[in-house]
Amino acid sequence: MFCHITRTWRGEPLESYEVVVSLIGATHTTTGLEVHATLDEADYKKGIKISDADFHAINITPCKFHGDWNYIIKPRPSSTTR
Repeated sequence: MFCHITRTWRGEPLESYEVVVSLIGATHTTTGLEVHATLDEADYKKGIKISDADFHAINITPCKFHGDWNYIIKPRPSSTTR
């Protein structure tokens, strides 16, 4: 997806968040990819730490190609004991 986004904004000055969001949202391909973007203006706390147990509970699967960079995160399987 990111290669298509960078093609869309190639040569455009990225002067504001609005320009960036607009260019990302204008991204599409002939095979049907459509990208939708909105600006998230929420404030988030920095430096939040999670426990090792919580981190290891993430349902993450590395991809075959550069699994250290490319991965899939899925929801945790639902538990029947809840």
